[in-house]
Amino acid sequence: MNLVVIQSFLKSIAKNNNREWFEKNKPKYIEAKTLFDDFVEAFHKELLTFDESLAALNPRKLAFRIYRDVRFSKDKRPYKVNMGAGLSPHGKMDQEPGYYIHIEPGKSFIAGGFYMPNPENLAKIRQEIDYNTKGFLKILNDKKFKKYFSGLDDFDKLKTAPKGYPKDHPHIDLLKNKSFVVSHYFTDKQVQNKKFVKTAAEIAKAMKPLNDFLKSAVA
Repeated sequence: MNLVVIQSFLKSIAKNNNREWFEKNKPKYIEAKTLFDDFVEAFHKELLTFDESLAALNPRKLAFRIYRDVRFSKDKRPYKVNMGAGLSPHGKMDQEPGYYIHIEPGKSFIAGGFYMPNPENLAKIRQEIDYNTKGFLKILNDKKFKKYFSGLDDFDKLKTAPKGYPKDHPHIDLLKNKSFVVSHYFTDKQVQNKKFVKTAAEIAKAMKPLNDFLKSAVA
């Protein structure tokens, strides 16, 4: 499946991020959006070969809107310059672990895990990591996992120890995380490869043990 048309549209809207251009080029957006939905549908099909918890999803309803919420942002550009979709058992990764695919020229990636858990879920995840550190580290150190990920992303992290845990906890670096996410980036050439959907699914399979651990933690 070739995603060149999607990349081309996203490059154009990055240069022309205004409503007038968007309305004039609405057919190009619809074409790109349809192709992205086709890709998500194919990706979902691949995921079902190893993650049956996604079986109830309608893959054509999983893409995030291209319209930006600018109410509280200094950046008033009306449109996103990427296309993304979240796949988790109940929808778009809202308070549950899952898989996220992001297409953006020069910045495409796949991610998985639990993004910004609420305080209750965050406490449960930290507790499970504390109780079962050995099991968590086994996932992070697995050969298949390390082929694609160097560890948890550290974009969302406390500077000090979380409440209830000593500063000298042997795994305090893990417990400081507020999101438990891993990601793997792609070049534009990799995204354009006809086998990209299978490549993305292979990487998603490597992150499934992390999702399973996080899912059991908040159950």
